[in-house]
Amino acid sequence: MIRLLIADDQPLVRMGLRVLAEDAEDIELVGEAATGREAVSLARQYRPDVVLMDIRMPDLDGLAALREIVSDDRLAGTRVVMLTTFELDEYVFDALAGGASGFLVKDGDTAELLHAIRVVAAGESLLSPSVTRRVIENFAAGARRGRPHPQIGTLTEREAEVTGLVAEGLSNEEIARRLYLSPATVRTHVSRAMIKLQARDRAQLVVFAVQSGLTAP
Repeated sequence: MIRLLIADDQPLVRMGLRVLAEDAEDIELVGEAATGREAVSLARQYRPDVVLMDIRMPDLDGLAALREIVSDDRLAGTRVVMLTTFELDEYVFDALAGGASGFLVKDGDTAELLHAIRVVAAGESLLSPSVTRRVIENFAAGARRGRPHPQIGTLTEREAEVTGLVAEGLSNEEIARRLYLSPATVRTHVSRAMIKLQARDRAQLVVFAVQSGLTAP
């Protein structure tokens, strides 16, 4: 059973997400928060598997709440998916860099939201190709590049190539076709890159790739 916490300051949004969770046999709603501060408190109380977190909330915004949850060792098993009304949200990169495991638009269909909850609960990250492209378009050209990851040089040429393609929004299957490799081989390269860079999940791997210049401008 996936334990879910919802954090959004809009009652109608919370109601919609509540109905969605209650209709799913494998999801248990453990709490609802209307502010970022309340979200952090409930996360510490219930230790959910997944938090659906609105970016813009009173008291403590979603990004600050995200950082508190990610930095709390007691919540190491809790994954956060950020919610926003607009896919062009200026905080997409900040959310991913802050430790979010995914990013969703609120008006996405039911199947997409349920898929996101299940994928993230399983330890994967959720990055839609459109969101990933937006990150690359806005930041890969240099606007948000920081210092390269200190371990980026430990990647083999193939691992670096695969990591760059992950950051461009390609799935393992798409990378396999692009590089004439098997999906299993691609998964191995991704796993090794994540271990070397100490990336928590695929979303953080994208952030490291962008900051280290592994994506094409």
